[in-house]
Amino acid sequence: MSGRGAERRMMDERASSPFLKRALTSPPIRKGTPQCDRFIPNRSAMNLDVARLNLMMETKENSSGGSLTGAMVASPCGKGEDYKKHLSENLLNENVVGEHTKILTFKSKAPPAAAVDMGFENAVLYSQNGFSTTKSRRSFRHIPQAPERILDAPDLLDDYYLNLLDWSGDNVVAVALGAVVYLWDAGTGTIEQLTQPLAADDYVTSVSWASDGRHIAVGLNSTNVQLWDATRLKMIRTMGGHSARVGSLAWNGHLLSSGGRDNSIINHDVRIREHLVSRFCAHEQEVCGLRWSPSGQQLASGGNDNMLYVWDASAVSSAQSNASRYLHRLDQHLAAVKALAWCPFQGNLLASGGGTADRCIKFWNTHTGVCLNSIDTHSQVCALQWSRHEKEILSSHGYSQNQLCLWKYPTMAKMAELTGHTARVLHLAQSPDGYSVVSGAADETLRFWKVFGAPESGKRASKPKGEASGVRCINNIREMGACRVLGPSHHDASFCANPSAPFLSEDHLSVAYLFNILWAVLDGANAIGRVARSREWECMAALERRARSKLALEKTFRKGYGIITGEVGD
Repeated sequence: MSGRGAERRMMDERASSPFLKRALTSPPIRKGTPQCDRFIPNRSAMNLDVARLNLMMETKENSSGGSLTGAMVASPCGKGEDYKKHLSENLLNENVVGEHTKILTFKSKAPPAAAVDMGFENAVLYSQNGFSTTKSRRSFRHIPQAPERILDAPDLLDDYYLNLLDWSGDNVVAVALGAVVYLWDAGTGTIEQLTQPLAADDYVTSVSWASDGRHIAVGLNSTNVQLWDATRLKMIRTMGGHSARVGSLAWNGHLLSSGGRDNSIINHDVRIREHLVSRFCAHEQEVCGLRWSPSGQQLASGGNDNMLYVWDASAVSSAQSNASRYLHRLDQHLAAVKALAWCPFQGNLLASGGGTADRCIKFWNTHTGVCLNSIDTHSQVCALQWSRHEKEILSSHGYSQNQLCLWKYPTMAKMAELTGHTARVLHLAQSPDGYSVVSGAADETLRFWKVFGAPESGKRASKPKGEASGVRCINNIREMGACRVLGPSHHDASFCANPSAPFLSEDHLSVAYLFNILWAVLDGANAIGRVARSREWECMAALERRARSKLALEKTFRKGYGIITGEVGD
């Protein structure tokens, strides 16, 4: 009894111990809490097998008669370390023992990477589950498959070697139809005839706008180059020098380069009387493509001899004809080289396209003359245009699809294929804002494509350089009642909310394409407009249908009318 009593007394004392009570009353340890200190290793996570192996290896290496190490060091192949590594992998279940393998573990390992079935395993060490940053996310851009506008272009010559279409910085499209050059204002829709009909055997072979958007050069079949003032519709001068038709033109400031069927390139200084500055005579057949680089330091020329030449601007100053002054002579095309385009975001990158026997788009480093890439388009390449906003390039083609292709650079993945032309698309020109492209084809039509996207929402589209001031219009109905001068619209009309209010300048009154629409509200009725041209009834009908379907707009009209008249609206 005494023994049992002593044992019971000892158990009571243990139960009354404060340390035991604290242990019993302490909260349970949460799962996942690290059971180690930063200076005390976690034994459960230790790799004791690796530690024991390393300890044994060090002991044998330090001993004078270590047979294992000595055998490995003295191996005839001299690969003792590799043998040691493979042996460790086999003994430790493929657990690689590196030179700096850690034995002690002070924290738990990171969770394993999520299994992804991509045809390979262990591609990453760890994975992070999170959203990508805003910069890395790119929204998909809708590329319209139908043209925005189609214009008839009768007598547009079906000649691969001519350049008959260009778009100025003042938003005016110039197109040569037979012997006459026409100007179409993309902002107002007005059409003007620039040149008068030529002789029976003469016709226009090339057109090119100067950077000021005012002057335009016109090449003729009669070997001459005419310089016109488009604002006054007046010819300034005629420049000669070629002995055959002038099929290509390119501006570089005050310098105009012309390429002809006489296989030569002439550089004209349009400011002086003796305009002929220099002549390049490297091509053996007609020069059908000319482009100055954006920096104005290099000139690219393509010819019907399948050759592509790159010239330096310093060679222009020499008045002597010399065929060996080119920087590079590129002969990898197998057909005529007409399509040329300099990259806007990389000054030394040039794209060139070959004819029917070549069908390739090639990219060149003009500093070294190396071909960076070549893509077979399976069709004649007629023209090229780089995007100014994205790393993309647009190409136009001939037989058999007569399509436009949008490519992603540098992968050259085809983003879109635009069809609609029924004959080869010979010409391309880009709008001043860089979002629209006009294509001219042998089917005698001009088609306008919104292929390079649209201005970002919330940002006002930049005004093209040299754009004449005038009354602007806006497509926001809420602002029609309060603004005097309104902003851009998708319709070819100009609106003014209050005709009696003064405009910002007298230039607004001189705009030919001006339509005033008087907005009024009579007992909650819809807005009534006065249209100056018949085609604007479509615009008004759309606005009226929109007002009828949304009764809430009536309150907006009343409020706008009150702001103009000074009356307080509801």
